[in-house]
Amino acid sequence: MRIFGIDPGSNRTGYGCVETDGSRQRIIMCGVISAPALAPFPERLLNIHSRLAALLADCRPDCVAIESLFHATNARSALKLGHARGVAVLAAVEAGLPVAEYTPAEIKRAVVGYGRAEKHQVQQMVKLMLGLAVLPSPHDAADALAVAICHVHSMAPGCAGAAMTAGRTRATSWRLYRPARS
Repeated sequence: MRIFGIDPGSNRTGYGCVETDGSRQRIIMCGVISAPALAPFPERLLNIHSRLAALLADCRPDCVAIESLFHATNARSALKLGHARGVAVLAAVEAGLPVAEYTPAEIKRAVVGYGRAEKHQVQQMVKLMLGLAVLPSPHDAADALAVAICHVHSMAPGCAGAAMTAGRTRATSWRLYRPARS
């Protein structure tokens, strides 16, 4: 199964694709999509969308995993990130791929074991998990590979070939918990 991970950003969007047999992962590709610094914002969004669409067509993954938005103190930065994330999701949906979303803390917990891990810790663990000779660079590419690895670790045992659903399957609050009826 191939999982395409995306770390959205308005200046640099990281991408990475891993293939898994259920027990081991190997890297297919990784990198970043960046636009010229002086490019207008709509042009940057178009660049992200068109490059991701081309990469998804080349890689032919089974699903896409993307980092979800987090709480940001700067509203302008959060809006730009939301736009970049939106065009990334659009590229995946246009390709007919299921999309799974993970918070930064979920990704770090799945890869490093600690939800507040530093960037260099994520890079080091991605290097070890994928058996790479050097750290994946830049950190946006390493983060995208970490998103894909998080998705691999989040899959239920025995469903390596099954498509994942886009929603969460567990309650995120005790207020939402409803016991199963027998």
